[in-house]
Amino acid sequence: MEANPESIILDVRTEVEKEEGDIEGSILINIMSPDFYTEIEDLDKTKPCLVFCRSGNRSARACMILSENGFQELYNLEGGIQAWNKQNK
Repeated sequence: MEANPESIILDVRTEVEKEEGDIEGSILINIMSPDFYTEIEDLDKTKPCLVFCRSGNRSARACMILSENGFQELYNLEGGIQAWNKQNK
């Protein structure tokens, strides 16, 4: 799958977790980082944002935070990268 320049694919996992698998074109911003709020300010709030983590819990939380910070079109990858990897083997 190629990255779509019209959307943002946001990975909210840690660097270590990213080694378990990745979605091409994704941007890594760890939701557990104290810099999370600062780093999301650099993203284009007008683009659709597809958010994922390992299992879907942190990405759901990230979607709530993003919504509170002006992002309008948000999609949470249900089941996270684990589900993605199972579907794309």
